Amino acid sequence: MTMRKFKLAAIIGLPLVLAGCATNAEYSAGDAGFTTVEAKVGAGTAKRSVWIQNREQAAKAESQVKALLARKSVDADTAVQIALLNNKGLQAAYADLGEASADAWQATMLLNPTISIGTTGIGAPELQAYRAIEGLITTNILALMTREKTIAVADARFRQAQLASALQTLALAGETRRAWVETVSAWETVAQLNRAQAAADAASELAAKLGETGAMGKADQAREHVFNAELAGQVAEARLAARLAKENLTRKMGLWGANADYQVPNRLPDLPKALSRRDSIEAEALKRRVDLQMARLDLEAVAKSYRLTEATRFVSDLTLVAGAEAEREREDGDTKLETTGQVELEFTIPIFDTGKASLRKAELAHMRAANQLAEKAVNIRSEARSAYQAYRSRYDIARHYRNTVVPLRTKIEEEATLSYNGMITSTFELLADNRSKVDSVILTINAKRDFWLADADLMTAIHGGGAAADAGAD
Repeated sequence: MTMRKFKLAAIIGLPLVLAGCATNAEYSAGDAGFTTVEAKVGAGTAKRSVWIQNREQAAKAESQVKALLARKSVDADTAVQIALLNNKGLQAAYADLGEASADAWQATMLLNPTISIGTTGIGAPELQAYRAIEGLITTNILALMTREKTIAVADARFRQAQLASALQTLALAGETRRAWVETVSAWETVAQLNRAQAAADAASELAAKLGETGAMGKADQAREHVFNAELAGQVAEARLAARLAKENLTRKMGLWGANADYQVPNRLPDLPKALSRRDSIEAEALKRRVDLQMARLDLEAVAKSYRLTEATRFVSDLTLVAGAEAEREREDGDTKLETTGQVELEFTIPIFDTGKASLRKAELAHMRAANQLAEKAVNIRSEARSAYQAYRSRYDIARHYRNTVVPLRTKIEEEATLSYNGMITSTFELLADNRSKVDSVILTINAKRDFWLADADLMTAIHGGGAAADAGAD
């Protein structure tokens, strides 16, 4: 007797079901939903971000950077745009978005069926009249039952990755703007100290000549010389600080080689004539903060994961084996063929692990995400208020130095010049007044720098991307 046994899962029906799985166009697209990132960044910076994925895009971005650097000097807006086009760390961060997109795309696909084929009775003399070929196709039907929940979780994580990319872009934009302010103010300080150094050099030289004639004592000469020497050290420190500040700005913009030889303005922009009114600063921050939107999506994803855990706590694996059995039997020269269907269901019995531990972990994760969201909302309100208070106060302080302190120092210098021309004031008194005015101008530069830094911090407090937001996002 010869018998052949053959099993095929669900004959043809199951493979057709598996072949009918549709993919999500947004997940499988090459830009991985980058348009959402562009929209968020554009709203927060009024600048354009790009995700470079091929040579053509890289060449286009490079030409845009060169065109921006061809300008006479790099202003704050230009520096931010260059950074968004050219910073390689930002491009690396966008790869995380691509991975999240691929994960979400993967979640839309059904599990591939498992195919197994086996034979028995080969080579055994006592079984020469018997041959068996068995084929099985199996699939996890639990994955089919929970497919919608799994896709919902992956979609929430994907949208969270979009916001994470936008947050990193906003953070780079804010850091670049602050680096530009620090750089320009540092070089403006160097210019003022050079002016003071020129006056100190003149005073030291005059003191030396008066000392030769005996008109000035050694102690007075030493005072002028040591002041000049100390000021030379301050100038060197200021130049070093300016160079380091520019290098920091260069790193943010991702420049090197010949492109790093760019110029920045020699002074900070003037104070605005009026401040931006932010009467509803808290509401605006709650509406626009990208990290708060990420926290909401995290809570949503955790909630969906919790429901998925509830659905699978008792049965963690459910496998369907479907097919048919065909038997052919030969006896006394006659052949008889008989076919029967066969269905098997394999699953794990929750005798020892009932899923309570997994469910408890899911509950705690949901509670943690909810409390983190509430805490972030409270912190964002406080950050927005603090940023606006700093913005207004820094403006008032900078105006005080500009409108009160510097004019008074200028008046003193003018009167000292008149007295010197009338031979009432000595040369050293005139130089001392000049040095005092330089000190006041440096304080004014610092106050103006702090205002523009506060202005940048105000934008990050509204849209996200500040140091506090980054810590919260982690």
